[in-house]
Amino acid sequence: MRTRAGTETANRISHEVDVTIQFYDVDPMNIVWHGNYVRFLEQARSELLKKIGFTYHDMNDAGFAFPVVDLRLKFIRPASFGQPVRVRATLIEWENRIRIDYLVYYIKTKENLTKGQTTQLAVDMQTQETQFDCPPVLLERVAAMQ
Repeated sequence: MRTRAGTETANRISHEVDVTIQFYDVDPMNIVWHGNYVRFLEQARSELLKKIGFTYHDMNDAGFAFPVVDLRLKFIRPASFGQPVRVRATLIEWENRIRIDYLVYYIKTKENLTKGQTTQLAVDMQTQETQFDCPPVLLERVAAMQ
């Protein structure tokens, strides 16, 4: 996996990671098994959160967990063994929840392969209650990047 700096336009913060499809990623048809896309999205999401300065360790230190409560994937074209793909994660909401859009595309042709979206909600680790606003530390770090 290689990471690349993303662009910050129109209040959107993005980050991209490069993934070469490995043998263990594919099914007997030699295409990426659908469940592995979740791992690719997680790689891009983790790097995006690191760029923002709000990693999973930072969330924990602030007293919050952010479980994924919704995951959507749309498969457009298959990725296959050995293929280099890029995964772009773009933060689109951060005040009441973390919502991230994803695009997986073939590096050589820029052909879109898969689109996705995740939604994460803040949970106070002491009370185990879902929060309907993101903690101020996240809002401050996103604001600092805009």
